[in-house]
Amino acid sequence: MPTLKVKPEVNLKMFKGRFGASFALAMLFAAAAFAADAKDSDARNKDQQAFCKYVTEQAAAQRDLLMMPNAVAGITQPNTGLPMQAVWGVSGNLSSVRKGVLTMDAARKNCELYSATTSTQQDIQYALPSLEKQALQHRLDLIQQASANLDALFATTTRMVEAQNMTRPMAFALQTTKIKLDADRSDTQTKIVSLYTPPLSGRPVKEVVAEKQSREVNEQKALDKLNRQNDWDVALSVGEHQQISPFIDSRGAYGEVSISYNLASHAINKHLNQTADAYGEWKKVQEGDVIRNADILKQQVVDGISAQDARLKALQEQQKQIESNLQLVGSADTTAAIDFHNQLTTAQLLLQIEIGDASFRLDRLREFLQTNF
Repeated sequence: MPTLKVKPEVNLKMFKGRFGASFALAMLFAAAAFAADAKDSDARNKDQQAFCKYVTEQAAAQRDLLMMPNAVAGITQPNTGLPMQAVWGVSGNLSSVRKGVLTMDAARKNCELYSATTSTQQDIQYALPSLEKQALQHRLDLIQQASANLDALFATTTRMVEAQNMTRPMAFALQTTKIKLDADRSDTQTKIVSLYTPPLSGRPVKEVVAEKQSREVNEQKALDKLNRQNDWDVALSVGEHQQISPFIDSRGAYGEVSISYNLASHAINKHLNQTADAYGEWKKVQEGDVIRNADILKQQVVDGISAQDARLKALQEQQKQIESNLQLVGSADTTAAIDFHNQLTTAQLLLQIEIGDASFRLDRLREFLQTNF
């Protein structure tokens, strides 16, 4: 695109490059930009720390390139018939100084976004495994309680067998239930140890997703500011010149200031605004992004609530039938009645595990849905 330039020149025309006040000034900006990150560094995991170090060093290199002035030297032969001149000095521009500062700010926002994104991804990815692990631990408690009740019933039955009021095959039915409980306990313990659940933030999903979105907006604003620095520029060149053909002691100072403005700035800024909006819309539907994954997690929890609710109702219907049969048996005084009572009781013990498990899962899923969405 065409560029409009105004050049008040003194003495000779010089090459133009990048300019900075001083390296100490650059270090001051860097320290201010990353002061907040230093306070939170202990809370980040190693992956986040490594990424932040990478983007910081990369941005620092770009900052130094932008903010430090260029040394220039050369020989010029003016076309006005003047003698050949040797020139040397420094040159730079204000736009590069501003870009150096904004580059560090963009790196800091990128680091913050990466930390928020990875933390949110971890919370979403391991939300259901964490709930599953809690449910399995609760199931272990239910199995332990049922085993204790079964042991008491088995002890009573054993005394009756010894008194020849019951047969050993009747007592063996209780032993079979004991085997089932032990197998269930072993299977549950195996599932617990096979589930990997890292420490989670404990914050609601809707809160960490909103924070991640906010970090994205901040990063886009930082990049937008950086890109807008190409709209204008003020360049400065200073140094000395010396006549070399013929050589005489004619050393003197020179200086040049040029101001430029890109005539396409309005159109460029309009496209940058549209880019930021398009980026936000893309992130909402991107497969693998935390916003999309949060919606998937919510639907999984809703479906899980529906499944556990149906499971609990079916189990409760079975429980009503067993309780009805137990009332019919009443005070068992015959061998057959006692045997049937024991069968109903052991079935009830197993059913109570399933009902307790379904109730716990349903409550935890509902609580999770209410808290996180």
